[in-house]
Amino acid sequence: MDAPASPRIEDVLAEQGPMLARIAGSYEAEPARRDDLLQEVSLAVWKALPRWRGEASLRTFVARVAHNRAVDHLARERNARGEELHDEHPDPGATPVQHAEAHQRRAGLVAAVRRLPLGQRQVVVLALEGFALREIGEALGVEENTVAQRLSRARRQLNDWLGETA
Repeated sequence: MDAPASPRIEDVLAEQGPMLARIAGSYEAEPARRDDLLQEVSLAVWKALPRWRGEASLRTFVARVAHNRAVDHLARERNARGEELHDEHPDPGATPVQHAEAHQRRAGLVAAVRRLPLGQRQVVVLALEGFALREIGEALGVEENTVAQRLSRARRQLNDWLGETA
């Protein structure tokens, strides 16, 4: 079977850009540093696209490249902290107070996710992006069982920190 044609970077960034921004946001708190990381990730995706052979979905491949680049970034920037992810579709029927409460819950969740050990943080971010356990394993290069274990531990830790039940 021949490898699929390498997609255009413009198309990939248009389709996967929001996910890439959230991944970058899970590693960097400060907006300028997050933007720098997103640029690094975008460049890494562009360079990696010719290597995509279709063994995994393009989305999974792009997520793997993004996480690998972000881990490299963290290795260089040991003091990274987090800032909340942007909610692009707030509930139009919610009151300003409800919007503020939801914003605070998201900020608390994002801050807690950033406190997780790297392996747990990676699986949580991808799970929140809607990836299946198998896809997360493919993206991170680990077994599906390992993904399930990390996700379970991360959920328990997040529940402890946030004082909620999932």
